[in-house]
Amino acid sequence: MADRDEQKKKRRRLAAWARSHRLLARTPADGTLGERLAELAEHAGTVHDLDEPADLYGDGVVAALEQRVAELLGTEAAAFFPTGTMAQQVALRCWAGRTGNPVVALHPLAHPEVHEGGALGAVSGLRTVHPTSARRLPTADEIRACADQFGTLMLELPLRDAGFVLPTWQELTDVVAAARERDAVVHLDGARLWECAPHFGKGLAEIAGLADSVYVSFYKSLGGLSGAALAGPESLVAEARTWRHRYGGQVFQQYPAALSALIGLDRELPRLPAYAAHARTVAGALAEGFAASAVPWFRVHPQPPHTHQFHVWLPYGVDELDEASVRQAEETGVTLFRRWFPESGGTPLPPGVSLTEVTVAAAGLEWSAEDVRAAVADFVSRLPGDR
Repeated sequence: MADRDEQKKKRRRLAAWARSHRLLARTPADGTLGERLAELAEHAGTVHDLDEPADLYGDGVVAALEQRVAELLGTEAAAFFPTGTMAQQVALRCWAGRTGNPVVALHPLAHPEVHEGGALGAVSGLRTVHPTSARRLPTADEIRACADQFGTLMLELPLRDAGFVLPTWQELTDVVAAARERDAVVHLDGARLWECAPHFGKGLAEIAGLADSVYVSFYKSLGGLSGAALAGPESLVAEARTWRHRYGGQVFQQYPAALSALIGLDRELPRLPAYAAHARTVAGALAEGFAASAVPWFRVHPQPPHTHQFHVWLPYGVDELDEASVRQAEETGVTLFRRWFPESGGTPLPPGVSLTEVTVAAAGLEWSAEDVRAAVADFVSRLPGDR
């Protein structure tokens, strides 16, 4: 019964988002199968020669994508993986074997700790330690003070479950230097690395060049169908390919995902700085709108955003906020917020407190600050008023 109710709510949300004429971002999940296939067919010929044979076990268009990623990140090589979870687990496993140390230092809110079901320990026999529990990446002093001897430091850029937060460039270089002092290698969880360049004021290759390896996603930020890449030294990538096969990731054909990734690199990657810049306008207007409203309190975090994504916290339950969000979309054609959550990084929030993730992409560029403030006022009018 609960599953049927949730499926009904999901269908209602998807229908409301699809009919909305104004959103801050349209995601790949918003489209129908037909729309996604038509979009792929329309643009695929602009990024690759479609008269070439289809890929088999990673050649052809998949190899072309790998070369493109290595060039963008300034690494010797890159390997395509069907999922980022697999790519990252393989990378950390390879580094553990090379350093002789199975301990990985990472944040407790990092993806492997929150979203992978303990796979690093269960699948690869790795152990994790946490240099800090603060809702930011660790500092150089915290790396130096870590009591455990670790072989790999993993840094998630940005740290999604803390609010898509990033350190400053100086803080990042200092942390990497501190890890080097301890003879540790550095791996970047760069699922969203593409959107970090504006915050650091550096190019992708310079950011990736701080680390020994980096993983990037093709559906986060770039709007691809699926897939990821692990980039780094040629010898590491060759070893990772072996483990990819052992993990079941040597897929027969992957041309739809590879083509959509190339399209994303061509179309979305150049737009990300504009998205990040406009996210600051949207976040500021959200804060102004809530400050002028009747809500008891709110939080827009971080302020200003470090990327084109950020968190909003409100003192209402998930059901109340989801209902207000979907009703606004259904009745006005404006989707301000999507889904709300009663937890942060796997930890339950206090009763009656919820958060949502806000993404500003191409559709959001059409919103002025006044548009955002007006949408906030309309949204708040749909919330319970007995607070």
